[in-house]
Amino acid sequence: MNRLKGKTAIITGGNSGVGAATALLFAKEGANVVISARRKNVLDEVAESIKGFGGSVLAVATDISKDEDCKALVKAAIDTFGGVDILVNNAGILDTGLAPIDRFDDAELQKIISVNQTGTMQCIRAALEVMKEGASIVNVASVAGYNGGGGAAYVSTKAALIGLTKHTALLLADKGIRCNVICPGTILTPMTAGMKPEALDMRMMGAMRKHNDLTIRPCKAEDVANVLAFFASDESKALTGQVIVSDFGASL
Repeated sequence: MNRLKGKTAIITGGNSGVGAATALLFAKEGANVVISARRKNVLDEVAESIKGFGGSVLAVATDISKDEDCKALVKAAIDTFGGVDILVNNAGILDTGLAPIDRFDDAELQKIISVNQTGTMQCIRAALEVMKEGASIVNVASVAGYNGGGGAAYVSTKAALIGLTKHTALLLADKGIRCNVICPGTILTPMTAGMKPEALDMRMMGAMRKHNDLTIRPCKAEDVANVLAFFASDESKALTGQVIVSDFGASL
């Protein structure tokens, strides 16, 4: 406990799933937690849970696809807690049906890029205006970005986060600011549960089965949160630019 005591963490997509589990864990570890998502009412529910055990939390409605919202999110953290020590870029959206490269929808591609890739980049840029030595950035990508198993639009953005992580780590190594990326496998969250089976591309599903052991249990949001807490803490201070797949070995 108290691995993050005295630190302030921004967690995007903090309204449910991995984001909510991470916010709860970070608060229990002593961090001041700033959670963001587009829907303020759901954020407030998570915030109330954190306040219920005495945690320190601020909920900020944010659309990370808008640069001005990313800047306002960082400003809110500074105004309330005085600094930003940790940034967890967790916010992201899925495509509707795992559409492969020969079937993706142009409009959907641009929407996914605006959140998963551009939004993450904008959040990092805004946070770096105030981050100091010892700060930690952790990006949440996906095993899909690591091995290609997913819809083309989603895969492209999550693979981009892996490259972005290495770029950021390389740039900031001499500043003492770290950047790592976690690539979870299938996670049981409201977002993944909301995918409609009838909309899934069966050719893509068949290709994915060749590279994933479906008999191995999926991750829970709390499993991913535990890894995020490690990368956010000083326990991992020697690690930067690292890509970690978290899937119980399903993709080995």
